[in-house]
Amino acid sequence: MSRTALITGATSGIGKATAEAFANSGINLILCGRRQDRLTELAAILGKQVKTTTLLFDVRDSAEVINAVASLPEAFQDIDILVNNAGNAHGMSPIQEGDFADWDAMMDGNVKGLLYVSKAVIAGMIQRGKGHIVNLSSVAGKQTYANGAVYCASKKAVEAISEGMRLDLTQHGIKVTNIAPGAVETEFSLVRFKGDESRAAKVYEGFDALRAEDIADTILYAVKAPAHVTIADVTIYAAAQAAPTTVYRK
Repeated sequence: MSRTALITGATSGIGKATAEAFANSGINLILCGRRQDRLTELAAILGKQVKTTTLLFDVRDSAEVINAVASLPEAFQDIDILVNNAGNAHGMSPIQEGDFADWDAMMDGNVKGLLYVSKAVIAGMIQRGKGHIVNLSSVAGKQTYANGAVYCASKKAVEAISEGMRLDLTQHGIKVTNIAPGAVETEFSLVRFKGDESRAAKVYEGFDALRAEDIADTILYAVKAPAHVTIADVTIYAAAQAAPTTVYRK
């Protein structure tokens, strides 16, 4: 019987690549995001392979999250896999120059949003006695770097939540996987630098960065592991990257 996965931030980057990988493996999809046009377009493509539906909501709004998940058609209500991919980085400055709005966006999206979506899905998993939650952390959650204190803090929180989920949920037959990617060339830096394409491009110059598909492959590997195996924590660097801010460029 086919499994069903709910993916947040499914309209671009790692979320989109994961949706495509899941569809290729016959996993039905609940695609979530804030851009209806992109959701509709992606659903039309992947819907040719698997059963697909979409949910439009902002993970930072707890009421939107709860109402959206509760509105799912009956065929999609039994969620087997949750991929908490939605998140963001805003700004890169010393702590004393940080912007309140940037801090709120990161903590609300990366931490509270993950909690809100998980809360909406976990009860059903417990009731069915099975499930798999994949949380997207970052190497920034492993090692703090200068000018990124709040982003790093938000991803360290994801690491702690993943550990706590595993402690609380393993007894209910629910697996928890934490994925910590390094430098992945997506829209990430463009968002962080507020649309500055030149500055964003420099992040990936001179080395072969990770691609969204690389992370999607790892997520797929984790969710396809045998029933007796949990892939608990994975850190993924580009070959040229030794630490969050240590990259050997040509």
